[in-house]
Amino acid sequence: MTDSHDPGHGAGGHGGWSPLAGSAQAVVLDILVHGARPRTELAARLGLSGPSLTRITRPLLESGLLVERPALASPSGSGRPSIPLDLDPDAHHFVGLKLTRDRLFVVVTDQRGEVLSEHDEPLPDLAPGAVVAQLAVVVAAARARDDRVRAVGVTVGGQVVDRAHVRHAPFLGWDDVPLADLVGTATGLPVWVENDVRALTQAEHWFGEGRGLRSFALVTIGAGVGLGLVAAGEVIGGAHSSAGSVGHQRIVAPAPMPVHTPAAPPPAAPAPTCDLGHRDCAGAFLTVAAVESAAARVLGRPVAYDDLLALAVDGHEEARVVVDTAADVLGQLIAGVLNLLDPEVVLLSGEGVRLAVVGGAAVAAAIERGTHGAVPPPRLIVQEFRFDEWARGAAAVAIQMHALGR
Repeated sequence: MTDSHDPGHGAGGHGGWSPLAGSAQAVVLDILVHGARPRTELAARLGLSGPSLTRITRPLLESGLLVERPALASPSGSGRPSIPLDLDPDAHHFVGLKLTRDRLFVVVTDQRGEVLSEHDEPLPDLAPGAVVAQLAVVVAAARARDDRVRAVGVTVGGQVVDRAHVRHAPFLGWDDVPLADLVGTATGLPVWVENDVRALTQAEHWFGEGRGLRSFALVTIGAGVGLGLVAAGEVIGGAHSSAGSVGHQRIVAPAPMPVHTPAAPPPAAPAPTCDLGHRDCAGAFLTVAAVESAAARVLGRPVAYDDLLALAVDGHEEARVVVDTAADVLGQLIAGVLNLLDPEVVLLSGEGVRLAVVGGAAVAAAIERGTHGAVPPPRLIVQEFRFDEWARGAAAVAIQMHALGR
């Protein structure tokens, strides 16, 4: 790596931040993502000479952006101890905001994505102006408690352009909202906006189960069905940053489920569809609402998602049929991802992710049926999900853009 960058530029103290570039940025990003490293290892990873690394890191240490950790003894037991370089994770903090159709989820994190505080509150008015005003109040309160807040990330379910402009957010009823500019003006901080699944993928890539992997897929199940991809160590972005179109992937429709028919049956409920009216796509079977709709048809009464899973675990035959039908669709979706990308790991997340546990046998059978027999079974990681993970994903985007000096 060539060193064409003045190492003093960008080494702002804890009270501010100036953009880093060149080798200084590479040093900070490597330590941010991978943790403390001895100078020799850092220089080798980045293709820098020892003197160049010293010249680059000296102003970063003087500013407090980098810190030295306790010395490590030489593996051979001889030679000089190695002093790892690390980031002070508390030098900069970030606000992450996740918008749903009725609630706002808020976290404040350090610059390694560790959640320092969290809360959620109702989102009573979805008009863009009202939401921006509410976000401004929340961010102002966070800054009043913490003078190290540097930037804000916001995530929505929908299409986002240039991490700034919400093109379409169906759950909010928004089209063409310049959200980053509006929130930035209201808060006085840098603001980035991202699709929620892509943001969660970024958080997993830098700070979660995907850390250190060259490739992985993240499949989310909840109000929608989402897919995030990392290949060659980079989050893959589509033209419109929606990460949600995988829910419209056509699948082989499972066998029709029996419908509850009492002595005097009500008019039959229509078969489930996705939000675009498709009857044979993943979203028509896999979202929380779709599974609950199927449960109502089969059991003849409304059944909440978690209650349905509990019934299936307890051996309720009809509940098991509903769960395994949806799990089969999930397995088909995963098989398609495996055939396309062949990732090292498939992460499963989202508020509906317990489906993959309760219906695990059906998921595995569909994957085996849909992939080549010579391909080893995929490594699946089902993550215990808390809703504030969406907000942590928003903070991860702010951390990334802040570290890149954007």
